[in-house]
Amino acid sequence: MVRGLWQQVEQRDPFPVRDPDPADPDCDVCGALVAQRADCYRLGDLSGVVDRNVELRRHPHSVEDL
Repeated sequence: MVRGLWQQVEQRDPFPVRDPDPADPDCDVCGALVAQRADCYRLGDLSGVVDRNVELRRHPHSVEDL
């Protein structure tokens, strides 16, 4: 019996990065991004997860707001 040339292997990120927490838990924008990220995880949209994480990291909060 001849086996296929391709073997499926589990792929993982060799440099996993923790999802960022919102800078301000009371911020509406941060809350919406966290909810959208959860939806992306649920749908298997890892590109969307990364996009939301980038937005969370870049969302501005002044020192006075924190």
